[in-house]
Amino acid sequence: RLSLLLPLLLLSGPPPTPGMEDAAFPHMGESSQPPPRACPPRCSCPRADTVDCNGLDLQVFPDNITRAAQHLSLQNNQLQELPYNELSRLSSLRTLNLHNNLLSSEGLPDEAFESLTQLQHIYVAHNKLSVAPQFLPRSLRVADLAANQVTEIFPLTFGEKPALRSVYLHNNQLSNAGLPPDAFHGSEAVVTLSLSSNRLSYLPPSLPPSLERLHLQNNFISKVPRGALSRQTHLRELYLQHNQLTDSGLDATTFSKLHHLEYLDLSHNQLASVPAALPRSLAVLHLGRNCIRWVEAARLRGARGLRYLLLQHNQLGATGLPPGALRPLRGLHTLHLYGNRLERVPLALPRRLRALVLPHNHVTVLGARDLAGMPGLAELNLAYNRLVSAHVHRRAFRPLRALRSLDLAGNRLTRVPGGLPGGLHTLRLQRNQLRALEPELLAGLNELRELSLAHNHLRIGDIGPGTWHELQALQVRGGLVSRTVLMAPRPLARPWEATESL
Repeated sequence: RLSLLLPLLLLSGPPPTPGMEDAAFPHMGESSQPPPRACPPRCSCPRADTVDCNGLDLQVFPDNITRAAQHLSLQNNQLQELPYNELSRLSSLRTLNLHNNLLSSEGLPDEAFESLTQLQHIYVAHNKLSVAPQFLPRSLRVADLAANQVTEIFPLTFGEKPALRSVYLHNNQLSNAGLPPDAFHGSEAVVTLSLSSNRLSYLPPSLPPSLERLHLQNNFISKVPRGALSRQTHLRELYLQHNQLTDSGLDATTFSKLHHLEYLDLSHNQLASVPAALPRSLAVLHLGRNCIRWVEAARLRGARGLRYLLLQHNQLGATGLPPGALRPLRGLHTLHLYGNRLERVPLALPRRLRALVLPHNHVTVLGARDLAGMPGLAELNLAYNRLVSAHVHRRAFRPLRALRSLDLAGNRLTRVPGGLPGGLHTLRLQRNQLRALEPELLAGLNELRELSLAHNHLRIGDIGPGTWHELQALQVRGGLVSRTVLMAPRPLARPWEATESL
């Protein structure tokens, strides 16, 4: 599960607004059964309990909706208000979809929901609500009020809802003052709460203890009050990126109770150090785009289950990652360090490391033993550093027998490094200063599929006889028809940039 978790979550902003599929909304396609006689004009009623008026540019609530309706879709219209008399009589409703209309709080009467005692799913995202409904039915399971202008919710908006599972409030204008401390009192089954892209200045207290996913990114949070997360022991994913957190806004107990936490995103804040007391369950720790100058080994010792550590775009200098600082992370799979000020590859990294991503640093030297402690390394990215051929040891890459991808683009190399592993699939050397290709340096690369040499100083006469003879697996790109000519330039792959959407 974790092998799929990172690439999916690194593209994460707020969770997507749930659609009708979340509510098991009946299929709105053709039906073999004849439609019921009572159906609003232009709407579709494929089943006796389903009314679909999606995307009809309706400005007035449709009449003639059967009292037996359990699923009503009015999304993608231009409704500005819901008439109390029409809505209140639909007491059998289980799903009400009002997504993407022009509803204001004045046009959504609270008393209209009092009779909807069976309602389980309500979708009112992308409207013009300024306050949340003061009352929603006790039967509710999913509530989506995202992308409105909500500044205030009330105790019974989401409180006293024993079946409530998911609440989406992202992209509103909620401040801490608009979120009462008892907002979720009596709602002990909520597992997903999205409060991202609001105006919160500190992590709200009294959140449901049942939470498994909490989205708080894109706020103004500078502090997590002591004990604010002490009851959320089921939490698995916590998103706090794009806030204003500093070291003083966290303490040694902030994350210590989160014994099931797997994903923690603290990127794009103002942290100067790695947070303390990280839980052992943590698999993904994103600390990119902070102000971290030094990684203290003791801060990571408790997070021994860590698989992905992202430290890109911090201020790590020559002494920022002391030898052995990450060695306790025995299961570490991927380490992102690009965009720092490191002058050498950090020493004594975890032996099981599979991907080391280190472009845009100040690395000038690769010694014979610098990479020897990572025999399982499959991806090594040293692009856009300051490597020169004279300072790359001829045996620097030889220990990396599992290496499949090597990126040395954008350095100052004048020749292809020697001792490259025979299992290499991808070798990127574009934007260097190569002046010759020597056959012996490419010999044995029988599995090489991609060789990028664009933007160097090579001419046809600089390619030694037999250079391409051993490269039987090389794939021709760019429309070229012969392996004996240089590959055409192709867009530079930058896998490390995937996390920048966080």
